[in-house]
Amino acid sequence: MLTQIWVVSLVAVALTQVAVVATSIYLHRTLAHRALTMHPIADVLFRAALWLTTGLDRREWVAVHRKHHAFTDKEGDPHSPRLLGIWRVQLLNAYYYQREARNPETIQKYASDIPEDRLDRILFSRGLLGPGLGTAVLCLVLGIVPGLIAGLAHAVLYVGVLSPLINGVGHWRGAQNFENTARNSAVLAWMTGGESLHNNHHAHPRAPKFSVRRVEFDPSWLVIRALELVRMVEVTGALARLSPEGPVRR
Repeated sequence: MLTQIWVVSLVAVALTQVAVVATSIYLHRTLAHRALTMHPIADVLFRAALWLTTGLDRREWVAVHRKHHAFTDKEGDPHSPRLLGIWRVQLLNAYYYQREARNPETIQKYASDIPEDRLDRILFSRGLLGPGLGTAVLCLVLGIVPGLIAGLAHAVLYVGVLSPLINGVGHWRGAQNFENTARNSAVLAWMTGGESLHNNHHAHPRAPKFSVRRVEFDPSWLVIRALELVRMVEVTGALARLSPEGPVRR
């Protein structure tokens, strides 16, 4: 029984990390900010991984994120804790995302460069089918009850914990290397694929690597470097650097 609990827990955490890193590398750095370009094979693999683990629509995610950058912590930001309150963003982040993602004007304005292709129309636009199929695979491998628990735990971690931490704490508390309203958390960055180095990212949105100091670690950058070695990814954005004056002191 104890062994089964450990297996289910490890599977849930592993799935969450796959989803987090895929979100960071593909949806965020590649599509939203064009810091990377992907080989078509890698593109399909990342889309499939995200479809099975999250069911996210890539055009919706990109549009909501780009609007967040256009109105960071100002009226129009879809999920600013400075406007909405930290606990509302932490607890209702999925609601705020869906509310903005369902706005056709947002999609048209901020994701018009990402057309819906044949794979989207046939498969990847069917958001509920992906996680449903992924959960079915878990049930076949682990058993029905353990598979359902692992799938549910993964959903809670990704949707209810890590994503809100990035959007909430990332604009509420933490260190700053640059002059903007976002914040860094070197600790949370280990669990969020580097996304919690949010202050660095807002200073240099097209930087493919989010860490700029030795004490900061960006796990997704290691994956990017590995993909570079096998020519599945090409870095197109410039790496961020601290200014000669050093980090902001606050």
